[in-house]
Amino acid sequence: MTIDFAALTQLQPLFKLLSSGAHLNRLKDTELWVELENHQNHYEALFAALGFVLIVDGRGFAYFKTELASTYTGKLTRRLALLLMLLFEYQADQGLHLFQFQQWRLDTPLLGKLWQQYYALFEAEEINSPKTLKEILDSASRVGFLVFEDEVYRLLPAVHRYLDLFEELAQAERPDHDHIKDEAKEDIL
Repeated sequence: MTIDFAALTQLQPLFKLLSSGAHLNRLKDTELWVELENHQNHYEALFAALGFVLIVDGRGFAYFKTELASTYTGKLTRRLALLLMLLFEYQADQGLHLFQFQQWRLDTPLLGKLWQQYYALFEAEEINSPKTLKEILDSASRVGFLVFEDEVYRLLPAVHRYLDLFEELAQAERPDHDHIKDEAKEDIL
């Protein structure tokens, strides 16, 4: 494939964003997203030649897949995973649909409720105050999982990565129904 570099008008900002470990989100980075969609094959080929694997998720986000993680990103990932998992659990208990997370408003009262309900779990991860919750959300905003507008955090499409993982873990914990049926048949016979 021949890559027309002149057509890749957003190469520098796209590469800078993605190589920093951040996520590109259709809702937040509209101009870059349109550019990526219009020339996706060229960007994928170019980035692959440079040693990067570009993942473009149809739900509206893109990122470089990497196996390397620094101590800081590992800690942020763990803390953000815990915070999001507890947020999803809390919101599900409130009757909210998990796949509508982009409509949720994470404000100070909601963070306070999360802190009160899950204090012991947060403490175990050395998240010692509601202020630390905000610091985690601020860090997650810098890498494209959230946006902070009008004193409220909103989750961006990249959060699907965590939700997918949570669902995968939940599926792994469920017993294999066919296996149970087979055991029940054996017990009957």
